[in-house]
Parts: sequence; structure tokens; C-alpha cells
Amino acid sequence: MYKILFVCLGNICRSPMSEFVLRDMVEKQGRGSEFYIRSCATSTEEIGNPVHYGTRRKLAEVGISCDGKTAVQMTRADYDKYDYIIAMEESNIRNIMRIIKSDPLNKVSLLLDFAGEHRGIADPWYTGDFDTTYKDVVKGCTALLERL
Repeated sequence: MYKILFVCLGNICRSPMSEFVLRDMVEKQGRGSEFYIRSCATSTEEIGNPVHYGTRRKLAEVGISCDGKTAVQMTRADYDKYDYIIAMEESNIRNIMRIIKSDPLNKVSLLLDFAGEHRGIADPWYTGDFDTTYKDVVKGCTALLERL
């Protein structure tokens, strides 16, 4: 089983979008039982809050529900629990490293690294552009799934 954790700052926009997009992809391929997919935040700012309305709206447009998801914070124990810890941008990686201290098994990466693009995914909380974020998330998740 592949255990995947998507991580962003608040766990209300990009990381839950990635979580539910990849879940949808693996379910449509009939591979849902092969995956354990979750998302979390590096900060405490949004803990307990639901997914941002812009992310909920964008996912609903493509027939994906994220009902019931609330923001949770990453813990040190997550390093041992997951095979892949996938950040949305470099600042997330810095924050992840503050939490886990070291990455001896090279589990931490950027989502778009899987698509051959070493760059971050813009935070739509700031940009308001959930469409572009969604396209980047789909690109990264598609490439990740092809690799697995």
C-alpha cells in the first residue's frame, strides 16, 4: 500500500485539493485499496477549519467531494507513517523539516517534481486563482500516479 501525505501551510486549499484529486484518480482506476491518502498543515492557523470554499467549489465543478475534511497539523510521527510526504512549495518543505528534523529516507518532495517541474504550486488563498492551482495539482498527481 502506498501511503501519501500532502502538505501545505494551512491544509485548507492546496493539500486537501491534492488529497481528494488523487483519491478520485485512484478510485476511477480501481486502485483505491492500494492507497492511503491524507493531507495536513505545517501551521496551526487553520486547524479544525473546513476546506476553503474556493477549493470546495473547484472540486465540486469536477465532481469531487471533500465533505467532512477539516485542517489538521503534521506531526513528527507522520514521517514514519507515510511513504511520500509531498509539499506544495519550498516554504512547506522548510516547515516540514522543522517538524520531522531530518529526511533520511528521502520521503519529502514537491508535488510538481513528479511532473519534472521543480517549482511550487501557487497558493490560491492569496492568488484567488483556484483554476490554475487545480491544473497544477492534476499535473502533479497524474505524474505521481504514473510513477506508482
